[in-house]
Amino acid sequence: MSKPMLLADFVRLPSNVRGDVVEGLAAAIDIVAERGAQSHRFLRFGWYAAALAAYGGQARTLVVTQDDAPVLTLPFVPLGPRALDMAAIPGCYWPFRSFGVALEMGDAALKIALSTLAGHVNGLRIGPVYDTDPAAAALIAAARANGWGVIDRAIGDSWSLDLAAATAEQPWPRKSTLRKNRFHEKHLAEHGTPDWRFLSETAWPAAFADLGTVEQTSWIAHATDRTGMKFTADGHLAFWQAAVADPVLAAMFRAALLTIDGVPAAFSFDIDTGDLLYAIANSYDPRFAKHSPGKLLYWRNMAAALARGTRRIDWGSGDSGYKKVIGAKVDAPIRDWILLRPGVPALAGRLLGSLWRRSGTHTRR
Repeated sequence: MSKPMLLADFVRLPSNVRGDVVEGLAAAIDIVAERGAQSHRFLRFGWYAAALAAYGGQARTLVVTQDDAPVLTLPFVPLGPRALDMAAIPGCYWPFRSFGVALEMGDAALKIALSTLAGHVNGLRIGPVYDTDPAAAALIAAARANGWGVIDRAIGDSWSLDLAAATAEQPWPRKSTLRKNRFHEKHLAEHGTPDWRFLSETAWPAAFADLGTVEQTSWIAHATDRTGMKFTADGHLAFWQAAVADPVLAAMFRAALLTIDGVPAAFSFDIDTGDLLYAIANSYDPRFAKHSPGKLLYWRNMAAALARGTRRIDWGSGDSGYKKVIGAKVDAPIRDWILLRPGVPALAGRLLGSLWRRSGTHTRR
């Protein structure tokens, strides 16, 4: 149910900027994605639709227009008990849960976004998302300035590799790395004939089966509850299968695959946004662990990305061991945010915010 707004709220809204909440996912999502930061152009209608198909939820979309053109689109779904009237941005587990903003969006659009949102929900969860996320950072700053309660919890730190800087130091990879790689490749070949392949849009969705085959042999399949599996039926496969229905997204999805005698042995899966490559998932068959198949594959994958024009690789958070070996460094912190509209919700946030903060990760990597 929409919440009442004060007359003063309407008086302050510029006439060339309008906000509305529409049922379902708005077609304007793709328009804003194309007009936004290149790093966020995967946040398309198809991305959110895949999340709804895989994880459920009835979406609405906050749409803000400026001079009759959409400049902000924020899909949201109900979060928690209905009585709380909370919402969250839908998405997959990674890279992050953000929303679209056009590069030409003005400050007035943020204020109207918050005013409109306050008429429909008590609060909004944004995240996990980077501190440097342009859309989230702008909305969070505007929320603070307009009396919203803002609380966050730490998730971890992202890791990234400045590929342009790394390759400026010749040779790259280092000769010692090349020697190690040749050594491991020689012994890997004792298990069968290795084949190194790079998969792109025409490979989907069929190639997800090969990635899932590797995951089924990996440590995560045997040492966890399997909910973190990316390309299996009991993991997140449904999301990726739905996402590639959008040909623009399918063109962004890439993978490197190693097979031994035709059997999948290691993979790396990425989202390619141009200058920036998101390293989404990688895994390998532990039978070949002694010969570092994952690392061998990823060195090849980085060389292929460099040839396509990639300047930076983002690994997100998590295991830092292999990332350090490759040359990645700690980058932006990742947090989970809750914005609570002015009034009782914001007051509740001030009183109970410590519980949310304590549920986060407290050690920096």
